[in-house]
Amino acid sequence: MSSTLTERDHDGVPTTGGDAVVRTRGLTKKFRSGQVAVDGIDLEVPRGAVYGFLGPNGSGKTTTIRMLLGLVQPTSGEALVLGGAMPRSAVAVLPRVGALVEGPAFQPYLTGRRNLDRLDAVDMTADPRTSKARIGAALERVGLSAAAAKPYRNYSLGMKQRLGLAAALLRPRDLLILDEPTNGLDPQGTREVRHLIRELAEDGASVLVSSHLLAEIDQVCTHVGVMSRGKLLVQGERDVVTSGGRQSGERVVITTLRDHVDGARRVLARLAGVDPSSASEAASVEDADHLGDGAVTVTATLGGASLSDVAPALVAADVLVLGIGTDRPSLEDVFVELTGEGFDVAR
Repeated sequence: MSSTLTERDHDGVPTTGGDAVVRTRGLTKKFRSGQVAVDGIDLEVPRGAVYGFLGPNGSGKTTTIRMLLGLVQPTSGEALVLGGAMPRSAVAVLPRVGALVEGPAFQPYLTGRRNLDRLDAVDMTADPRTSKARIGAALERVGLSAAAAKPYRNYSLGMKQRLGLAAALLRPRDLLILDEPTNGLDPQGTREVRHLIRELAEDGASVLVSSHLLAEIDQVCTHVGVMSRGKLLVQGERDVVTSGGRQSGERVVITTLRDHVDGARRVLARLAGVDPSSASEAASVEDADHLGDGAVTVTATLGGASLSDVAPALVAADVLVLGIGTDRPSLEDVFVELTGEGFDVAR
């Protein structure tokens, strides 16, 4: 890949140069105070992904999103959204993007429906003939149909957040950018937003969703990126990130008796392609005190072997198998390991 992000087709039009709906190179934002809010990040959101943009409050997520939407001018670096360089291509790109950034802002004395009417009316690319139907569908989708005639000032925080989501869904979008979409929602509302994100992805939209509540995003994302102190620490497919970057090779955990440890190690070493003489280094052993009777767990990385290969190989080698499973770190484990910081994992 070239050192500059912007690649051009034969007409000189900027393009992502790949199947990504968002791509940045060296994206940086420094404020006048000298604070570096975003420090040279290379973000990449694949088409069709639900990309969990994770990090604690103040890590730079919202500033990054505002730059992607053309709301904040980068200090340096480049950003492409749906093939257009931002903010230069905002007029062409933004009608294809639905966004909820920080707290939604609406006219307090207007009803929820009337607020959406006003938003849709100023969208020059929206068809006014379908406005009523689209607004009704958006309100229904976020569970606000019964409150559509209520003034916005009487909405709870969760209802305000739902109306912001409805605004992002007034028309079909190629990309949804949702900043803390579950803010203010009760557990039921949070579950509904997770379900909505899954539906949007199934309908063909790409979704970039930021949050400091990792447990919520962990249930829906296909890809993740972790921010801390303005830096993008890691990104990629969720399963690859949580496996420590291994494209293949699960960590398998065998429960057996101590007398069978050597045999289990030899089998696991062979499956992992490790020299049998190094079998003792290929797998770690821990006591399984909760099982008693000398039970232990033997843990090893399989390499290219499949988990389904393990049990038959152990049985063939006369290794007693009391249990078998896999060990994969959670997203929380990955974050703590990368940053040494805690993470809000629940409300």
